[in-house]
Amino acid sequence: MKWWDLAFGATIAVLAVLTQIAWAPSTASRALALALLGVLVLAYVLLGRRALLDGRRALPFAIILILGSGAVTACSPNLAIVQVIAIPLLWSVIPSIARAVVATIATAVGVAIGIVVSVGVSAEALTQAVTIQSLSVVGSIALGLWISRIAGLSHERKRLLDELTASQNEVAALGRDAGMLGERERLAREIHDTIAQDLTGLVMLSQRAQRELATGASAHETLSLLEESARTALAETRALVASGTPVALSSAGIADALERLGERFSRETGVEVTVHAALPPLNRDTEVVLLRCAQEGLANIRKHARASSATVDAFSGDGSVAVRIADDGTGFDTSSPTDGFGLGGMRERLALVGGSLDISSSPAGTVLIATLPIGAPA
Repeated sequence: MKWWDLAFGATIAVLAVLTQIAWAPSTASRALALALLGVLVLAYVLLGRRALLDGRRALPFAIILILGSGAVTACSPNLAIVQVIAIPLLWSVIPSIARAVVATIATAVGVAIGIVVSVGVSAEALTQAVTIQSLSVVGSIALGLWISRIAGLSHERKRLLDELTASQNEVAALGRDAGMLGERERLAREIHDTIAQDLTGLVMLSQRAQRELATGASAHETLSLLEESARTALAETRALVASGTPVALSSAGIADALERLGERFSRETGVEVTVHAALPPLNRDTEVVLLRCAQEGLANIRKHARASSATVDAFSGDGSVAVRIADDGTGFDTSSPTDGFGLGGMRERLALVGGSLDISSSPAGTVLIATLPIGAPA
């Protein structure tokens, strides 16, 4: 806005000087020209500045500017340069290109008439006025169309940029939501496969201790298991909070972790567990997945199978590694939907690393095989 103020003020000042030093038909014409310039200034202050901000207010200002340009030129032909500021202003305040072209032609016609009035009607004056104003109209319209095209492209770029920014913000929000959902799902799997299983073991050991105390049997071993299981659950909780390595893998590899898992399970449940682990060196992420699958498989045996023995086999081949958990329990219908989180969470965990879960079950027992690529990412 301030640049238009400076440009309009400078042009009016130049015109006021020309009014005094350039040729004019009479002294009265000079006075009238100054008065008309004052009207143009007043129209710009009251109407023009608002029209620059809101094109809907452009019509009154445009009419005054067109008529004023012709009238000023009628006072002195040298004041025809008023169209230097009048035509750009018209293109700026009129929102329609077609109407701006019409206003440009009207301004040029008004200035041409003013030239003829100021110098007198003659063939030479008419020819000069028509020639000058025709060139002015052509140049003004061409320049106006070019600038309008640039402005249109700028507005389009701004619109596209705003849409892109909005899309990026939406994608970022979706990414944050997806990240939060993924983290919640990860924590749910970890809590189910570690803390929930440990708490289930604590409940069963507590029940066993109560039965032993009720019958007068020694509950020393059961209470020791309770303490050990509680300490393990606490350590697993701390590791989960710190997003660290599972406690079972913190000091040794997956083979030792599976051996300890089977031994502890046997002590807690009385189910004889045999562990065979013949695995090549694996990265820690792959070991975590294998351990969690074994924990979940044994947890299902604890809760549902009513088995007397189980086996945990970990092996590799063809670029993949697998853990097989089998029991001699009652089995279940694999086609029936399950309400628990365990098997579904195991499938999700394996799917995240490109693995798969196969389950077969009969009244003679259940076999669960979790397979994943060697070196699967976390």
